[in-house]
Amino acid sequence: MWRWLHPYAKPEATYQLNQRILPWLAVPGLILLVIGAVWGLAFAPPDYQQFDSYRIIFVHVPSALWSMGFYMGMAIAGLIVLVWQIRTAEWALLAIAPVGAVLTFISLFTGAVWGQPMWGTWWIWDARLTAQLILLFLYLGVLALYAAFEDERAGAKAASVLALIGVVNIPIIHFSVYWWNTLHQQSTITRAVTRLEKPSIAPEMAWPLYISLLAFLLVSSALVVMRLNNEILKREVRRPWAQALLLKNSSKT
Repeated sequence: MWRWLHPYAKPEATYQLNQRILPWLAVPGLILLVIGAVWGLAFAPPDYQQFDSYRIIFVHVPSALWSMGFYMGMAIAGLIVLVWQIRTAEWALLAIAPVGAVLTFISLFTGAVWGQPMWGTWWIWDARLTAQLILLFLYLGVLALYAAFEDERAGAKAASVLALIGVVNIPIIHFSVYWWNTLHQQSTITRAVTRLEKPSIAPEMAWPLYISLLAFLLVSSALVVMRLNNEILKREVRRPWAQALLLKNSSKT
């Protein structure tokens, strides 16, 4: 079942795969990011209640959604580390964590900026906000735990355990607005998808949001791929294939 995973236990194979897919992530992602930002911030109509302040949704929602998505990716990498002990999974975990932490911070910051005029306060210990803050601490905890051990493999295993334990926070973030009476509004798009309903958001607002969601996914994935390749080269620098690659790149410059 997992035979497809075995070739990518070899760092060179993972590096080559990443090099092939990177342009397909970065170029469309950057184009869609510009389209989504311009469309959403400049051309989407104002909301009838929140007026122009709602436009932060085109940054807040994608960053919040993918902060959870990339945490799940990090947890899967942690599971592979613990079960199959594949070193490239260790480096993938280390590559994902900073990107996920930045996405989480962006979601918290934009949420505070959005909440101030809507709720009259920059921060409140609302269930979803608190769980999202815990997500940021989990990302930072994984990075800190990884670096706390002199033995990298021991650090990776400890960080993987924390990443897997932290998965319990993901459904809490998502369902908190349904389980408790919170200030945070319910999820418009994910609720519509899971219940097969028409989104309550107007199409002229929804389409730039969909584009921004895809753009954030592609750009963030490209950043993870770039970080992973850097981690691979840093640790494989003495290998013949890495030496040949570095020599080839230096000759081009």
